[in-house]
Amino acid sequence: MGNYRDRLQIVADILNIANGRARKTRIMYQANLSYRLLVRYLDEVVHAGLVKSEADDCYVLTAKGREFLSRHGEYARRCHSLEEHLNSVNDEKTALVNMCSYTRKGKISAGRLGKNNKRAE
Repeated sequence: MGNYRDRLQIVADILNIANGRARKTRIMYQANLSYRLLVRYLDEVVHAGLVKSEADDCYVLTAKGREFLSRHGEYARRCHSLEEHLNSVNDEKTALVNMCSYTRKGKISAGRLGKNNKRAE
């Protein structure tokens, strides 16, 4: 099953679409939102000053919205880097657990190691 987007990612998706002037329908389809969620998020980003609505029912990005997108891009890159690092650490932990675990008769297995890596009795 796929990952769910968090609130910040949905806002960033809306702002990316509004960066080139967009109407509600375009934002709704490109951001993959229901109409109910679209209305809620558009209201939120308009009140936050990230986008503004023009007379022709188009939404456009404001300077504050551009700053948000820039900062969100850096945030997303840092999160991705941390996730890769955490995966590397977890892979190393698995390798260490496998090095001290046996699966033959009479030997301890990875599942039998206690919290302090002592043999669970």
